[in-house]
Amino acid sequence: MRAKCDYLVLGSGVAGLSFALEAARHSRVTIVTKRSRTDSATNWAQGGIAAVLDPTDSFEAHVNDTLGTGGGLSHRDIVEMVVRDGPDRIRELMDLGAKFSRTEAGISLDLTREGGHSARRVVHAGDITGEEVQRVLVQAAVASPNIDIAEDHMAIDLVEGSKFGRARRVVGAYVLDETSGDVKTYLARATILATGGAGKVYLYTSNPDVATGDGVAMAYRAGAELANMEFFQFHPTCLFHPKAKSFLISEALRGEGGVLRLQSGEAFMESHHEMKDLAPRDVVARAIDYEMKRRGDDCVYLDMTHEPDSFILERFPNIHRRCLEYGIDMTKDPIPVVPAAHYMCGGVVVDDRGSSTLPGLWAVGEVTFTGLHGANRLASNSLLEGLVYGHRTAIAARESLEATGELELSDVPDWDVGEAVPSDEAVVVSQNWDELRRFMWNYVGIVRTDRRLRRASRRIAMLQEEIREYYWAHLVNRDMLELRNIADVAELIIRCASARKESRGLHYNLDYPHAGAEWQGDTRVSKDSAPYIADE
Repeated sequence: MRAKCDYLVLGSGVAGLSFALEAARHSRVTIVTKRSRTDSATNWAQGGIAAVLDPTDSFEAHVNDTLGTGGGLSHRDIVEMVVRDGPDRIRELMDLGAKFSRTEAGISLDLTREGGHSARRVVHAGDITGEEVQRVLVQAAVASPNIDIAEDHMAIDLVEGSKFGRARRVVGAYVLDETSGDVKTYLARATILATGGAGKVYLYTSNPDVATGDGVAMAYRAGAELANMEFFQFHPTCLFHPKAKSFLISEALRGEGGVLRLQSGEAFMESHHEMKDLAPRDVVARAIDYEMKRRGDDCVYLDMTHEPDSFILERFPNIHRRCLEYGIDMTKDPIPVVPAAHYMCGGVVVDDRGSSTLPGLWAVGEVTFTGLHGANRLASNSLLEGLVYGHRTAIAARESLEATGELELSDVPDWDVGEAVPSDEAVVVSQNWDELRRFMWNYVGIVRTDRRLRRASRRIAMLQEEIREYYWAHLVNRDMLELRNIADVAELIIRCASARKESRGLHYNLDYPHAGAEWQGDTRVSKDSAPYIADE
């Protein structure tokens, strides 16, 4: 089966939906999402969206906070652009009906503060901000006559077609219809990756199950340039409980006075950073990892018991309710927490208009490397980036297509199953999945060494050979495709981490504990190029 559209958007989080709504003003848009339209990392976001909306705050302060957190690798021009565009994007969400928390008087937004910020500038909807953002964007997309949403459809690989100068052009994607098992060919004048992150490459993650690095892997296989894959952010505080799956304890708790403590009750962040519990995420995650390993403890504790019960119940109702489900009353008990893989700061290289290095391919959101986050993301800049780039990229893509005109798509082949047969060895997928995520956690996690990276490199090479053999022999399904993708992402993280002989931001190597001026550049990599540090 073939389907055609002007814009093919892969993913239904904040970035993909923002792009779709802007593009649908003039053209037809098809959104492909591998589960439901609301199943995205956006929907899980608790904290909020950073934007300068208080008259006592300033763009320059937000820019400086972002640059300071980014470990010297954030691109100032991109940071300034995203920060200045932020307030308008917040107002657009409010125009769509987003109900953000307000002060008691109800006149102004209730802006909060998170780690790394010098001011209260985080717009939130209680502690379920992402859910509210997802709600209004999906509602608007469903109401648009120019947007079609295909749920339970997973992209397999990008499609190349029509001659475009001397280069081939991305003209869509092969997509698995998970309901029928058929592989469809979706053709588009512009293809937009909005597939989110890759937290599932690690054993412990705050991400939803859909976060398997699909867009990064597809772009890499197609030949796009990627950058900074070694910088993977670990959120310091995921709930530590045997029955809790990937439940994040928002950074906003520390922003509102939460204190990290050892099992003895001792507060420990003062000995790790001058900002104590409000230090940037990379510092806090390493501090927790250090204290746990030093003492042999399974977790540390985030203490909010000094705050009034009424404040906790009003400000963090969802987190309070979820903790109660596991027998933890955060008004009386410190919350047991551990770090977990949270956000991919590297990704597909795009310019300030969302264009990748492959003609016909744009990308928005966590799947991208824009230069905003550098070596470490500032809290609540992720939803901001998705909103800003979704809007900007839609405008840029429209201008590009108006200049390009219609494309010839007759040379695009349909999916060929060859001699592939249904699998009778699903255990291969589950075994490789578990092994990969465990060695990535142990060897390529919060703290690394050259020896650990060499071990990881040997193991990923062996696993990829098994995965390739399995992939070509059997009909595709989602589990197989996700395994293939996280293996490609794991390889990229290992290769980029091995190339950077220093410690900076989220990349901490015990063999090179200090940052070096010669490494102050982005790690660029592609299918045809080994990782190298690009001069900025």
